[in-house]
Amino acid sequence: MRKSAFVFLFLLTGTLLSAQEKWSLLKCYDYAIANNISIKQYQLNEKSSELVYEQNKKEQLPSLNFSGNVAYRLGRSENPTTGVYQDNNFVSSGYSLQSGVTLFNWFSRRNTIEAAKLNADADKAMTEKIKNDIALNIAAAYLQILLAKEQANLAKVQVQISREQLNNTRKKVDAGLLPELSAAELEAQLARDSAAYVSAESGIVNYILQMKSILHIDAAAPFEVETPPVDQIPVLPLADMMPDAVYQLSLNNLPQQKINDLRLQSAIKTSEATRGQMYPNITMFGGLSSNYAYFKDRPIYNQVLTGYSTSQLRADAGGGVYLPVEIPTTVQGTTVLTYVKSDSYGQQLKNNFSQNLGIGLSVPIFNGHFARTNWEQSKIRIKQIELTKELDNQTLKQDIYKAYNDAVAALEKFYADKKSVETSEKALGFSQKRFDLNLLTTLELITSQNNLIRAKIQALYSQYDYVFKMKLLEFYRGQGLKF
Repeated sequence: MRKSAFVFLFLLTGTLLSAQEKWSLLKCYDYAIANNISIKQYQLNEKSSELVYEQNKKEQLPSLNFSGNVAYRLGRSENPTTGVYQDNNFVSSGYSLQSGVTLFNWFSRRNTIEAAKLNADADKAMTEKIKNDIALNIAAAYLQILLAKEQANLAKVQVQISREQLNNTRKKVDAGLLPELSAAELEAQLARDSAAYVSAESGIVNYILQMKSILHIDAAAPFEVETPPVDQIPVLPLADMMPDAVYQLSLNNLPQQKINDLRLQSAIKTSEATRGQMYPNITMFGGLSSNYAYFKDRPIYNQVLTGYSTSQLRADAGGGVYLPVEIPTTVQGTTVLTYVKSDSYGQQLKNNFSQNLGIGLSVPIFNGHFARTNWEQSKIRIKQIELTKELDNQTLKQDIYKAYNDAVAALEKFYADKKSVETSEKALGFSQKRFDLNLLTTLELITSQNNLIRAKIQALYSQYDYVFKMKLLEFYRGQGLKF
């Protein structure tokens, strides 16, 4: 009774899922590409690499920087407008606009830009590699679901056959033509077949959960895949999958090989850029600047001067600097000394305005062997990438040859299993006729049925295994995964 309830539950679940929209392999792949977290992480790496590349290109342009300051000075300090040290408090401000550009640095900047571009391309290829890895995982999970469904269908048919045989045998037992043992054996077989069906349906659920995990879909969400017949899944002829030809195509088509090539080219450009830092570089620079200071002080008069206008009178501020001063005046019988005053804001900015333009030469003589060490390390990095590339190519070649040999073996096994199904069907036909004539025991009939079921399941497994092996070879060719 409990097993029947399980069977009913799975049948009901299948009916509900059939009403949902079904997922094709392409839909699964597109959904994974749009939602997979690993892909999103590598896409962020792409954007970061692009920003580095753009920033390196813009470093070719001249720099331009503005600076300004305001200060209140106390005690003895240098007056920025006169250059004289004096004991006075005053407010000062200064402004400057500076620019510089590298004229020649032995192509270090150019090589750095090219290396950044190659790194950006390598990061794009890395994203493609992650997409390919996910596509392989999706294809494997998809085929597992299809195989599990086929096995469940076989198990369901077997349950129906066993039930019909039990009904027929029960009639013969009731008529006294067969002993009760025959019915009991078939009842036990029906129970085993029902358990196998429940297990097969549970396998479907488990494989669907694996697919949901790959797609990052909620485990409780309804999910059903399209089930194209396995013999309608297109595969190229095995003769078109010779391993040498597939390997040559894979060197140009697979993302990992592209990544290695791009990383190697980038390392070479980086090494050339590092070497350029060991030689002199020429720069050009220029700038504009001005400053202002506000102050006032009482001048010391040794004599009263007459005959001078206020605008012509100057006071010696020391250091050959003369500042405008007003003549002492008398207010209500009291002589009042005026102050030495700074020029106006605009006048000072105009008077103190200066420009500079020049060419600089920087010659690295000794800097702790820093530049040469970087260059030597960059050459080591090149060797490391070359070895990684060689190792990856060797591994790829071994994988392709193994996949080809596995495909050949899978095809031969499928043909053998297909032949086994044919002979098992004939054997079951003979067994059924002998059983109907009471010339065969129930246990012998059950054994013949089980042999056929095992042969069909094994043939299905071999067929799906062959399809996957061929799809793997197509993937190595750079054709992607097509169903």
